[in-house]
Amino acid sequence: MCLTVRCGGDAPHGTVNRVIDTAQPPETHDLPPAPLPLPRGGTGARRGPLALLRRSPVRDRLGRRLLATFVVAALAVPVTGAARPEAVPAPVPPPLPPLRAATTASLAERYAATRGAVEAAMRTAAAAGHRWRAAMLRAMAGPTRHFLSFDGRDGGRAAEVFGDLAAADRIAVIVPGSGTGLDTYGLLRGGSMRLQRALGPRGAVVAWLGYRTPSTVSLQAMTPGRADEAVPALRAFVRDLARLRPAARISLVCHSYGGVVCGRAAPGLDVADIVLCGSPGAGVDDAAAMRTRAAVWAARGTGDWVGHLPHAALRLPFGTIGLGEDPVDPRFGARIFAAGDGGHSDYLKAGSPALANIARIVSGHAPAEVSRVS
Repeated sequence: MCLTVRCGGDAPHGTVNRVIDTAQPPETHDLPPAPLPLPRGGTGARRGPLALLRRSPVRDRLGRRLLATFVVAALAVPVTGAARPEAVPAPVPPPLPPLRAATTASLAERYAATRGAVEAAMRTAAAAGHRWRAAMLRAMAGPTRHFLSFDGRDGGRAAEVFGDLAAADRIAVIVPGSGTGLDTYGLLRGGSMRLQRALGPRGAVVAWLGYRTPSTVSLQAMTPGRADEAVPALRAFVRDLARLRPAARISLVCHSYGGVVCGRAAPGLDVADIVLCGSPGAGVDDAAAMRTRAAVWAARGTGDWVGHLPHAALRLPFGTIGLGEDPVDPRFGARIFAAGDGGHSDYLKAGSPALANIARIVSGHAPAEVSRVS
């Protein structure tokens, strides 16, 4: 998920959500961050920051923005010293020649080259004693896995293809949110596989882990800084994909903090749809500010804890605090579709109304049902 204040750009990022289809510690991604203590001082009963937001008598728009920003700042202070996992060493991947055509033969050559990079990273992780990362990379190096790009450094970057990209006429690019990395990649992979199955044989999905995601509970998750760092890479990837498959319909499916990435990158993206799922904001004031010809969609499950977060942004001389307006607020201007009663990680869950509606949108159809989110 995500809210965000940018601190040192060189800080390694952490991981907290689980790996689907792989044994791992208990789920934390669907739970809101644990309550954090407010600074000591003052008199009277202490109330949580969200309760303050809900009970505030301030009604005007500016007042709500300032109060939400205060809550964000109060939450940010206690986590500045949060422990982060050590970076796992990985070799510099060899340069890849430009992919000049999305043919079966050329894609097979690219997949073989990236498999070699995954295997090299696996050996390095194993030699350094990082058994969990080595096991994850061993699975990624399997003969049925297809990566357009891979870099094991700094938490990992990857673009994995599900389906036949050479024959696809509809392509979904999934942009994940905070806490996503090679150690927690199973959640992204599982959702990508389910969406591809829902799209059918003429559909392909690319899981785009192309940026350094912030930790779920971190200062970076409270500002658009990491999203801004991701913008050039996402624009370049979509541009190359459109060049390779000019007749295909390309859509972005942006989960959680990934919605901030898509919102900030939107003016430079030639896509049919931008779908914001469980996003705490899009890094902009409204859909019009995204300056895109794409249809902007938004959804949030009734069980998603993101709905309880403050939605605002305060622009300061050193940067922006907060992630902007709520994408499912009618004032934002997105097209709202039903996501059911799922939690924060359930938008691509098998059998969910969210998955069915996202597949329809990516295929160029209207969602089966719309929703009014309070």
